[in-house]
Amino acid sequence: MATTFTNTATLSYNGGSVKSNVAVGAVEGVLSVTKATAAETYRAGDTLTYAVSIINNSDTAVTNLTVTDDLGSYIFNTGTVQPLRYVEDSALYFIDGVLQPAPAVSTADGLVFSDITAPSNGNTVLIYEATVTEFAPLETGGVIENTVTVSSTGLCDVNVTESVTAAVGAALSIIKSISPVPVAENGEVTYTFRLQNNGNTALTAADNAVVSDTFSPVLSDISVTLDGTPLTEGAGYTYNQTTGLFQTANGVITIPAATFTQDADTGAWSVEPGTATLTVTGIIGSVCDLGSAASGG
Repeated sequence: MATTFTNTATLSYNGGSVKSNVAVGAVEGVLSVTKATAAETYRAGDTLTYAVSIINNSDTAVTNLTVTDDLGSYIFNTGTVQPLRYVEDSALYFIDGVLQPAPAVSTADGLVFSDITAPSNGNTVLIYEATVTEFAPLETGGVIENTVTVSSTGLCDVNVTESVTAAVGAALSIIKSISPVPVAENGEVTYTFRLQNNGNTALTAADNAVVSDTFSPVLSDISVTLDGTPLTEGAGYTYNQTTGLFQTANGVITIPAATFTQDADTGAWSVEPGTATLTVTGIIGSVCDLGSAASGG
């Protein structure tokens, strides 16, 4: 993009002076830079792929360029933290679409690529990956904003910023356990399902979440609780004692959003997941009834 400037001359003579018209000129930068990522949102631990494109608008190649990515750095207390971490050996370096040897990389101060060349009237592209660190905000409205600076002796620095927002929604997981182990034949056994939400949005009845399991061996005389509250068959769950298929009713399962806390000293974010606990207790068969079902479930 061209930068305009103005200039006015003055003609002085004995007894007076006169000004010229205002002349308008423009200086166009040699380099233009764009930065993009395919990711629209991020979650904890995600790996994001970035592409930096450098276009040289001049008839002369520009060499010894330095490309610096601040990895989203921001000031916290008296120090600096980085919500992104460069994935080692992930960089690809192209000149006019042709893959080049890996560029020189330093991570001592942000992420720095050295000795980059932009060909005359051509294009250079750097593609690299970065992992979301514990310093990235995960709550609703969180954002990673990182800036790339392209610099070279004799040229103005060119800066470009790319922003990615924290994903909005529930992030669910389920852990199943059995107690007791072992269980006596024809004894009572309890399946416990620990449901976790690491997302910044609660799982509500409107999400129609369902927990299903086919118990093998089949249980009889089951009782079901959700966070300690009994569920009734039909309204809260269905169970087929012939096939062992168990399912909670649509929308019975709800899980609060996670809680996000930033350490006041280090700036690192911690996540306390929202949880719900579903239990199914029933009578298991005898050893001779198990057969091949002993390895199922």
